[in-house]
Amino acid sequence: MTTTADLTPDLTPDAVASPAEPAEARGSRPPALSPSRASDFMQCPLLFRFRAVDRLPEPPSSAAARGTLVHSVLERLYDAPLGERTREAALDLLPGEWDRLVEAEPRYARLFQPDGDAADQPLETWLDGAGRLLGTYFTLEDPNRLEPESRELYVESQLEDGPLLRGIVDRLDVAPNGAIRVVDYKSGRSPRPGFENKALFQMRFYGLVVWRERGVLPKMLQLVYLGDGQVLRAEPQERELEVTETKIRGVWDAITTAARRGEFVPRPSKLCGWCAHQDLCPEFGGTPPPIPEGALRQRLGLDL
Repeated sequence: MTTTADLTPDLTPDAVASPAEPAEARGSRPPALSPSRASDFMQCPLLFRFRAVDRLPEPPSSAAARGTLVHSVLERLYDAPLGERTREAALDLLPGEWDRLVEAEPRYARLFQPDGDAADQPLETWLDGAGRLLGTYFTLEDPNRLEPESRELYVESQLEDGPLLRGIVDRLDVAPNGAIRVVDYKSGRSPRPGFENKALFQMRFYGLVVWRERGVLPKMLQLVYLGDGQVLRAEPQERELEVTETKIRGVWDAITTAARRGEFVPRPSKLCGWCAHQDLCPEFGGTPPPIPEGALRQRLGLDL
C-alpha cells in the first residue's frame, strides 16, 4: 500500500539548476541536466517545464529550508579538527548558518511571517527541529572518524551525443586504497521497501558522473536519512551505471521531443497535491503561459 510518506517529494535541496538558485549563478554555467530535474520530468513533464524552462518561483518551504540548513551545518562541521566534531558543536553552528542562509536567500525570512509556511512556530522552536535532525546524524556516523576528500562537491560530465550532466555531491569519501564512497544527506524519512528507485536513481546519477570523470567506479553509494535514522547503501556495478546512463539518455530524448513539439504534458498523480503550480496546470483548470522566447536554447541548450 502506498502511504503519504511514500509520496512526499524529496525536499532535500538541489543546488543545481533549482528554482531558488540565483539567476546570475545559473547564467554563468552552460545548460545541464541534474538528477532533480531528470526526476521532475519523469514525475511530470509540465512540472519540469515550469522549473527548468520557465523557472517559475515557488513559495519557500520550511521543510526545504530546514534541509538546506542541516546540509550547511554538516558541511561546516567538518571544518573543525578531529575530536571537535561533536553534536554540541553542530548545534552551536545552527544560528549562524541560519543567518547566512537568510542573507543568501531572503525569501526564507518570509517563512515566519503571518502567511509563511512556519508562521505557527517561533524561530527557536523551528531551529530545535533542525537540531533534532543533527542529533540523529551523530547516531549514524562519527564525524571524528571521517576525513572527507570533498564536501558539497560540484561534479559534471558531458555525455557523448547527449546532455551535460551536473550535480552537487554532499560528501565524497576516498579510502587509502582509492575506494570511493558517494554520500548524500536527506532530511526526510527513508522510502518504504519497494519505493527506493527515485533515491537510488539520484545516487546512481552521481555515481555515473564520478565514474566518468575519475575513471574509478564508486565502491559505495550511501544515503543518510535523518528523518528516521536509516542509511540506504548500494554497491554499484558497472552494468547498473551503464543502465542508468541509458535511462538518462532516454529522459533527455523525451525532453528534447517535448521541446520540439512545444508540448510538456502534465502527468497527474498523488504528488500533484504538493505542486506549487496547480493554478497553471490544465489538470486543475489552468493554462500554462507561453514558453519564454529563447528559453529552450538558453536553459536547455536546444536550438529548435
